Parts: sequence; structure tokens; C-alpha cells
Amino acid sequence: MTANDPGSCRSTAEFRATEFKDGLIREIPNLRAFAASLSGSMQLADDLVQDTLLKAWSNAEKFEPGTSLRAWLFTILRNTYYSLYRKRGREVQDSEGTYAERMATHGNQESHLDLADFRKALAKLPEEQREVLIMVGATGLSYEEAAEICGVAIGTIKSRVNRARTKLAELLSIGGVDDLGPDRTSAAAMQRVGSESVGS
Repeated sequence: MTANDPGSCRSTAEFRATEFKDGLIREIPNLRAFAASLSGSMQLADDLVQDTLLKAWSNAEKFEPGTSLRAWLFTILRNTYYSLYRKRGREVQDSEGTYAERMATHGNQESHLDLADFRKALAKLPEEQREVLIMVGATGLSYEEAAEICGVAIGTIKSRVNRARTKLAELLSIGGVDDLGPDRTSAAAMQRVGSESVGS
């Protein structure tokens, strides 16, 4: 079979579709955790993730191979949240403690924080600070990717992350942001939320 064979083109297209689908599946835990951090509700988070995956699948041709699939999906999810849920007048809240209950960390003797206090403090952050802290500190997006997703300058993202960590330190009565570590607690909490989505 030569490169000009229709069968060869079909195989390449099928391979790319499979690779794209596998990539979407791998990102579900991160999407779910990010959606929960935005909406404050696991039920809304699941709806957001479903909408995001549907939009991503139907616009697969717009994704540029070699770029960050996670950043692209986060952009879709964030835009979906702001266009749908904000229009409906929904506010970020966790009155039933659903999000807080789902967040847990793996055993870590190095943690300087009580996770329950951390969850409460995280919920008190302004939305723009909380979302960038989750993006950069917990899901591993770069400042550049977070800036692109939010449509702001990199300096703005860095400032928001710094203010978020400082505010967390203040809320948790921690001596300084260095005591928070390299966002280990938020990363572990994010992983836990994501792992629960796999079994859902």
C-alpha cells in the first residue's frame, strides 16, 4: 500500500481519531476537577465535562496536533461554564459541601495543612484566583497556557497565582507561601477528584 492509496489515508485518519479519543479520555479527571473548582458542584462539573467532550469531539479538526490538548479542552470548558452557567445566574458555591467532601489527599507526612481547612480556604478565594491556582498548581498547565485560556497576560496569571497562594497562607494562618509547598496539597486533592471520576 503506497502513501497515495486511499486505504493509507483512511488508516492515518483512523489512527488520529483513536489517538484524539484516547487523549480526551486521559484528560477527563483533570477536566472534572477543574469543572468542580469553577462550579463548586460535582453535578454541574459532570455536566460541564460532558458538554466539553461533546464540543471537543465535534470540533476535533480544529485541534492542532502538537499543541496542548489539556489547554485546548480547558479553554472549551471554561468558555462553556461562563456562557452557560453564568447566564443562568448560578454562582460558585458548595452549600452542601459536595465538592469539599469529594476532595481528599493521599497520605503525605510532609503536608503542613489540614486538608479540610485547605478546602474551605480554597473555596473562599476569588474565582479568578482559584481557577488559575488549579490550572497552574494542580493540573500542571504552564503560565503561558493559563494566560491563553483566560485571555490575559502571563504577568496577570503569575500575579493571580501569587495572590491566591498568599491568601491561602493568610486564611490557613501559615507563616508564608513557602509553607504551602509546591502546591502538593492542591495537586493531591485534584488527583483524588479526578480518580473518582474514572469509577463514575
